[in-house]
Amino acid sequence: MKPNDQPSLSVERLSIDVGGGASRRRVVEELSFALYPRRTLCIAGESGSGKSLSSLAIMGLLPKAASVPSGAILFDNRDLLGLPEREKQQLRGKRIGMIFQEPMTSLNPLLTVGQQLAETLRRHEALSRDEIRQRCRAMLDAVRMPQVDKRLTQYPHELSGGMRQRVMIAMAMLCQPEILIADEPTTALDVTIQAQILELMRELQQEFSTSLLLITHDMGVVAEMADEVVVMNQGRMEERGSLHQVFTAAQAPYTRKLLAAVPVLGSAPPPEVLTGQPVVLAVQDLCVRFALRHGWFEAPRTVHAVEGVSFELRQGETLGLVGESGCGKSTTGKALMNMLDYQGSVKLLGQELNGLQGDALQRVRRDVQMVFQDPYAALNPRKTVFDLVGEPLLIHDKMPEPQRRERVAELLQQVDLPRDTLERYPHQFSGGQRQRICIARALALNPKVIIADESVSALDVSVQAQVLELLERLRGEHGLSYLFISHDMAVVERICHRVAVMYGGRIVEIGARDQVLHNPQHPYTQRLLAAVPVPEVGRRRDFKSLLKELERPDPIKQAGLIAPAQRFAAVATDHWVAVE
Repeated sequence: MKPNDQPSLSVERLSIDVGGGASRRRVVEELSFALYPRRTLCIAGESGSGKSLSSLAIMGLLPKAASVPSGAILFDNRDLLGLPEREKQQLRGKRIGMIFQEPMTSLNPLLTVGQQLAETLRRHEALSRDEIRQRCRAMLDAVRMPQVDKRLTQYPHELSGGMRQRVMIAMAMLCQPEILIADEPTTALDVTIQAQILELMRELQQEFSTSLLLITHDMGVVAEMADEVVVMNQGRMEERGSLHQVFTAAQAPYTRKLLAAVPVLGSAPPPEVLTGQPVVLAVQDLCVRFALRHGWFEAPRTVHAVEGVSFELRQGETLGLVGESGCGKSTTGKALMNMLDYQGSVKLLGQELNGLQGDALQRVRRDVQMVFQDPYAALNPRKTVFDLVGEPLLIHDKMPEPQRRERVAELLQQVDLPRDTLERYPHQFSGGQRQRICIARALALNPKVIIADESVSALDVSVQAQVLELLERLRGEHGLSYLFISHDMAVVERICHRVAVMYGGRIVEIGARDQVLHNPQHPYTQRLLAAVPVPEVGRRRDFKSLLKELERPDPIKQAGLIAPAQRFAAVATDHWVAVE
């Protein structure tokens, strides 16, 4: 029984087409659901399922190439699809608000936060300048934005990802809409910021009696936020029901597959025991610093991006380097590849890398390769798969084309791609297939170490599971060692033997996987683990504890300052935690 017989919004057999003429294709097929007052409906599904297009259809913001051949979207006893554009504009923002997926591209970079918030109020309400400013300040306070007056005068690029998302929520809630549509509102955010944003949305929903339509691919977020769930796959609705029904008694095979593919922290089997393996990579007191520009009368300053990082990586081992955005983990990976200047010692197979140049550096690079986060950005769109995967063979071995072609075909086979992909281009592949191409390229020179920098974070959960299985299989077959850089603790647990946690440019806890993840000692590690979403009904994060900010050390120091060495205390065998 619904809390109210009258839905706030009703979508009836909505279909959406893209393209025209012979190229026309159906991307959403007869989607139906109802959203009720003060309730949260989650539309869940992987990339390309049609979730975001459906939300844009509700807002009347479909791209020009898209059309609605059939269906109805009923709000306040009117079909939104038939409304004139002027009436749609009056509804947007005032009665139906929307939080878009990427705030950096949704906010105007040329206007301050205050100007953009004020524009929303001026469009829909007749208020004086002072009243507008008071309303904007009050809403930024409501979304717990620190230093409100300062934020009103700042531009989007001056804010962190979490702050930009708070601005988007404030803008959407300014006119107290009856319906709030949130399209992947936490996708690009760290888990602790994600928890804060979700709790904020829940509080605002209660305060303003708003109906929430939440669009996400994260089943952990669905489990925490939803009253009802719609599961979509390739434009079709696979399943619809209450949260409990969908999570405990899913009927559709796709829903069961989607839930099974989600990595759940605490569910991974014990890692393989490695004993007596030689050290392939030894890092000691690694520091990376960036000089800041300064004026004539200012003291020179530097950003201490990485400070005193030390660890060892053994043959056949996967070491997880975890932490949130800005902690220095990706900078560490780039320094190990000699892509950045650094101080300290990095030894690969006993050879010191710091200071190597030219041919000496190129010879060493055969043994350490990198797989980047975004496979589309990492692959030249104008080159074929043969050119891309075979490039290292041409640069390092000057291998003739016939042998190179055979080697590339062999590498593609190792990553489960058919030989006929050789002459195709990156845009002709899915995200998971592009990442497999990147892995094949990294394997070309038979490296000893692969640095995987957020290499599965951009992939859907089912594709992510396949790539993780591939990485594990290749590690076993080739004796590879991985430095696996990630912010996703459940993924780290699934693939890593040991874990190092970074915070403020330093390692604050390091040790065996189960020791660090199941017996965390540092406050930051505890906070990071508490923030991980759990895709189970009834298990919700302690949002209140996550709202307390840890004091993050300021990375900007006076030039030439020598930071004190990090001291560690042994908690157990192969488990160390930083001490003050």
